Amino acid sequence: MTNDHLIKIQSAKILHGGTQFFENLIFCWEKGQHWAIVGNSGKELTAFLETLRGHTVVRSGEILRPFAQEYSLQKKSDGQVHSYRDLIAYVSQRYELKNRSNQQNFYFQQRFNSSEAEKTETVSEYLSKAQTSHDGSWTVEKVSQILTLDHLLDRSLLKLSNGETRRLVLALGLMRQPLIYLMDQPLTGLDAKTREEFGEILQEMIHAGIHVVITTSPDEIPEGITHIAHLNASGITQTWTREYFPHRQMAPLKLDWDWELLEKLIPCSTPSGEMPIALEDVCISYGEKQILKNLSWKIRSGERWLLKGPNGSGKSTLISLLIGENPQAYSQKIFLFGRKRGTGESIWDVKRPIGFVAPELPRFFPANQTCHKVILSGYFDTMGLFKKVSPDQESVAGQWLKLFELEAVKNIPIQRLTLAQQRWTLLARALIKQPKVLILDEAAQGLDDLQRNLFRETVQKICESSSITLIYVSHYAEDIPNAVTQLKELEQ
Repeated sequence: MTNDHLIKIQSAKILHGGTQFFENLIFCWEKGQHWAIVGNSGKELTAFLETLRGHTVVRSGEILRPFAQEYSLQKKSDGQVHSYRDLIAYVSQRYELKNRSNQQNFYFQQRFNSSEAEKTETVSEYLSKAQTSHDGSWTVEKVSQILTLDHLLDRSLLKLSNGETRRLVLALGLMRQPLIYLMDQPLTGLDAKTREEFGEILQEMIHAGIHVVITTSPDEIPEGITHIAHLNASGITQTWTREYFPHRQMAPLKLDWDWELLEKLIPCSTPSGEMPIALEDVCISYGEKQILKNLSWKIRSGERWLLKGPNGSGKSTLISLLIGENPQAYSQKIFLFGRKRGTGESIWDVKRPIGFVAPELPRFFPANQTCHKVILSGYFDTMGLFKKVSPDQESVAGQWLKLFELEAVKNIPIQRLTLAQQRWTLLARALIKQPKVLILDEAAQGLDDLQRNLFRETVQKICESSSITLIYVSHYAEDIPNAVTQLKELEQ
């Protein structure tokens, strides 16, 4: 092996989470190479990164990591405990933010209650606590500037949008002073402008001496990537240099559900003529930071809207007003199903006709809440199942489990499900009560291309089969169902 090798995987059979993923994985990563790994299975892409960072079982073959040899010799000479993992930063699609007591015990409503902000660290405090075993050039100021976090340094973690949180965890990885940076779908959750700028961010990392491997979509290969590999269950099937990568050959396959069962679970009806949502000159601020200013919006029954805007433009805040989670709603002119907020309705009255899905929801369910319980909790609009359910409700939940092929994982806690299984669990939870309004906030986030196509098709079928009113949030035009015909765009 030459000194130019970073990591070399030789005919490895890989086990991850009790499941065999690769029969014969071969991969040679050399200095100066920066890889994008593509494929139809998000689970396989994640397992590949976990293999590089040493978090899988190698049943046969071997993995060599000469990139850490010099570091290891120095640490041994100094008599210090060390690992090659000290030199690796990894950003997964699962990340938790903790309070000042270092406990991840937030509840969902805290995000929108200004009095709760003091219980969580600021962006600056969070980055400053990054742990590293060696010195490097990355500082809070430097990573904040590169990842456009400098204006957020004093903000509570709870007040970050989904895209801002994504940029934060990328910055935290840099604070580890890595030689190797592994990123699982790093563009997920970022708005179009930030995705375009990601190539510049990546190249700054590369110029600083970091070698990168990312998993991504074939259509989103950022600048700075020099090599692309296609991965499936057997291993790496083909590699290309960037200039010879044939995008069109990578078109994902298509899956189907039992659409007749879906139509049965989503009864057909006609729009009622009511106006489920009406907002008049809504203004929302947190301290001196104004999030929404003079926002008016009317949504009629059966309409399908795309809610669009850059990270931090107030989409999550707006949705929190609609789903009854934001206490500032009571001081605003907000009408839900013809009734003004703050006229004696309970939060349960607000939630009952609305189904809601967002990618961060699994973090807020108690650890004992299984896939089955989470789906049933949709009847009660609670973050977990705490009431006895009827035989009819059990029967309907069973049909949703069957439809989304979740029966085999029904008794597994939601945090241990794959990202795809989590998304389908949450969609079933939102739909099980047959809501009048469905709000999908980046609901397909983290899915591979195959599952994203299926998610879009599923939402399209739901719209075709019912008069449900839809608010759809996505930064990806290709994820938007054809049924979505109207646009509400928020500015920064």
